[in-house]
Amino acid sequence: MKTLLLIRHAKSDWANTALDDFDRPLNERGKKDAPEMADRLKDKKIMIDAFITSPAKRAAKTAKVFAEKYAIKKEGLIIKEELYLPAPDVFYSVIEKTDDTLTNIAVFSHNNGITDFANMLTETRIDNIPTCGVFAIKIESDSWKNFREAKKEFWFFDYPKAGR
Repeated sequence: MKTLLLIRHAKSDWANTALDDFDRPLNERGKKDAPEMADRLKDKKIMIDAFITSPAKRAAKTAKVFAEKYAIKKEGLIIKEELYLPAPDVFYSVIEKTDDTLTNIAVFSHNNGITDFANMLTETRIDNIPTCGVFAIKIESDSWKNFREAKKEFWFFDYPKAGR
């Protein structure tokens, strides 16, 4: 059995319109939501073996905050260039290449791709994974290589405003 957490990056800062989309940092709400959501996962006793992230500043920072809450050093983050604004099929490729010694992974990326991908995995449908939202599934497989064909079960969906 494997578990996958799809996590949309926390709220980004649009104050500096001259910044390239890739370089947008987290805004104050994002800096508050990321540690709060990581704490919620820890409170649920959810283990995470690997933090796989888009290299975009807002996604990488969100992943770093989660990794720090889980006492994983920055070197424990796995940066995947292809997770920056990906189409849903890219997620399959990244996940299927994950080391099988990792049981529980968190993938940090962007909308619309992350919501579209989440909606492809189980019968559960959501309109939108909000910023710093977590969509979690369980996978009946011992190998990530079999992810696409493996039976998947919706586990939970959580987001910052759900707990307020």
